[in-house]
Amino acid sequence: MTSFPRQAAGLDRMIHEPARLTLMVLLSAVDEADFVYLLRESGLTKGNLGSHLTRLEEAGYVEIEKGFVGKVPRTVVRLTAAGQRAFTSYRTMLRKIAAHLG
Repeated sequence: MTSFPRQAAGLDRMIHEPARLTLMVLLSAVDEADFVYLLRESGLTKGNLGSHLTRLEEAGYVEIEKGFVGKVPRTVVRLTAAGQRAFTSYRTMLRKIAAHLG
């Protein structure tokens, strides 16, 4: 069995950062979300949200689709299959750590 400190060190740091964790939680509950929804629900600034989404996209955890509704720009974000697997793994690891502490 892996020791507790080693389990904690095994958390996915890309997801573990609080703002990105918030985004992963929000995205795991929906098929897709637009930028405005994520902005409102996360409490992040536009720049911060954009930066964290870019990091998650570079990691392959989210897919970002930019387009227009009429003349209004619209950005839609969804978890990729890899992002869903990574988030499931992250939650499993947290449960193991919590069980060890409890």
